[in-house]
Amino acid sequence: MIIDPNRVERRAAQRFQVHLPLTVHFDGRTVPGFTQDLSGRGIFFYTEIELPEGAIVELTFTMPSEITLAENMPVRCRGRVLRTSASASAHSQSAPRNGIAVRFDTYEYLPSNEPLAQFVRVSPASVSPTTSGLVPS
Repeated sequence: MIIDPNRVERRAAQRFQVHLPLTVHFDGRTVPGFTQDLSGRGIFFYTEIELPEGAIVELTFTMPSEITLAENMPVRCRGRVLRTSASASAHSQSAPRNGIAVRFDTYEYLPSNEPLAQFVRVSPASVSPTTSGLVPS
């Protein structure tokens, strides 16, 4: 892979590789997904539904302490889809997964006793179910 030395980094916030379950709310539907990376301003995640660029989505998940600088906190985020991409597994025998990049417009912390999702954990094939996956990138 060749990296352009003149490439300008547009990210304004530190990004963490973090593999956590999340819930996606869009167009009256609620579906599970899992994060690939996360910052205080945005997220990249995978889900089985296709989302159009520009769509407004609501996501619920637990924001890790590395980002909150306090404790892990459940959050509800609203944001706009910036881009989408199909993962390589979309062409395999497993269910298709769509990669979605969302910029957060707003988010609110939820009471710690409020349930975040009614789904089981969904993990990428390369991550074990017990791995939190927090690694700054």
